[in-house]
Amino acid sequence: MISGALAWALLTAAVLSPHSAAALTAAASSLTAGAASLTAGAASLEVQLPLGVPLAGYGGFPRRAWIPDLLRRFANTFWFNPSSGVHDPLRVRALAFESGGLRVVWLSVDLVAVDPTMVAEVRARLADRGGEPPILIVSASHTHSGPGAYGTSAFWALVATDRESPAVRSVILDGMEKAAREALRRRAPALLAWGKTTVTGVAISRLDQPLDPELGLLKVMGADGRPVALVWNYAVHGTALGRTNSLLSGDLMADASARLERETGAPVLFVNGAAGDVSPKQRGWPGVESAGAALASAALAAWRALPPGRDLTLSAVRSQVSLAGPALSLRNCTGRWVPAAFRLGLGWTLPSSAGLTAVRIGGTAWVTVPGELQTRLGLDIKTAGRRTFEETFVAGYSNDHLGYFLTRRNYGQPSYVACGSFYGESGGETVRDAAVELLGRLAGTGGRG
Repeated sequence: MISGALAWALLTAAVLSPHSAAALTAAASSLTAGAASLTAGAASLEVQLPLGVPLAGYGGFPRRAWIPDLLRRFANTFWFNPSSGVHDPLRVRALAFESGGLRVVWLSVDLVAVDPTMVAEVRARLADRGGEPPILIVSASHTHSGPGAYGTSAFWALVATDRESPAVRSVILDGMEKAAREALRRRAPALLAWGKTTVTGVAISRLDQPLDPELGLLKVMGADGRPVALVWNYAVHGTALGRTNSLLSGDLMADASARLERETGAPVLFVNGAAGDVSPKQRGWPGVESAGAALASAALAAWRALPPGRDLTLSAVRSQVSLAGPALSLRNCTGRWVPAAFRLGLGWTLPSSAGLTAVRIGGTAWVTVPGELQTRLGLDIKTAGRRTFEETFVAGYSNDHLGYFLTRRNYGQPSYVACGSFYGESGGETVRDAAVELLGRLAGTGGRG
């Protein structure tokens, strides 16, 4: 979502009018269903975006306008050029669970990242009748050809998403709310199944390190045997389509999900994993189709083989983890010749803490990460969680986006990903440790022991 070539843009951002982020305080909470019954409902809907919406994800040319649109020639763009059309439209998928008074709503959206203010607004809308808002997880697919202009952050607007357009933000928010409400309305007694398979040959490492080929699945079926939803989890960047693409698209993940929806007849939610250092192997529209087909084929085979399980547990825990003061390391963006002390503080635009949510759904545990986690750290989280839960998965790009989170070793090596890592050499390990701790607390609400 950010590159060393955009260091100049980050420096420019420092002179923009700062805005204060909402105060974040250390907190933790947990909720556990008090009954063995479980209901679930799901929805998948298309969002009609305004014409000429910018595409988010690549900050350089030709996506970026040579001159910002000071003359207001375009209704929904400023830093970037308008898109030229729609290849596959933006979709919002929703999955709602309820058990023993606990409600969890999960949204999967074809966006490059999640704006936390949108998460807060959707939660508030879902509580508009005076009730307790649900536990809400919003997971961005991390497509780099989805719409921009939906977020409030001036920093991310300049770097990769463009300035907020109220019209774009409004239709996306309305789509998220509509999908969530429809999923809640469709709730009925449900059964669960879960598992994993492996898919190789569709991804490569940005850091020349081993990747995680695991594709995780959560299968939700009605008590009457009808399919309700499929959640699939895989770590890969949505960059098969390069910066020259000007058509709106969910990239390879949307291709795979569309194939799965046609085959299963149920809404299919894609949840990205620890994909900070993972790129697609094949590029362009052929790459989208080949990777989409490979992923969908593997997921469908696993879907058909999974028998329903007896575990209908639903529980959730949340926490707020403190992070080092955010800063841009000029050395990480430009090379080793720059002194490590040369850092640009970003406290005016990025928070110094992050929210994490962990949910147990049947025998699976899922933990959210507010950004781009390196594979090695994601594997650490999975390994720790599987000491208690049958399966553990990382939900990357969920509920917020704070850049890359790397190991201490890789943070210290100037690179594309290190340039976009803003919380110092310990930032990635801090998030990993917080995720592991949260999974431990989740186990205390009803883990396998």
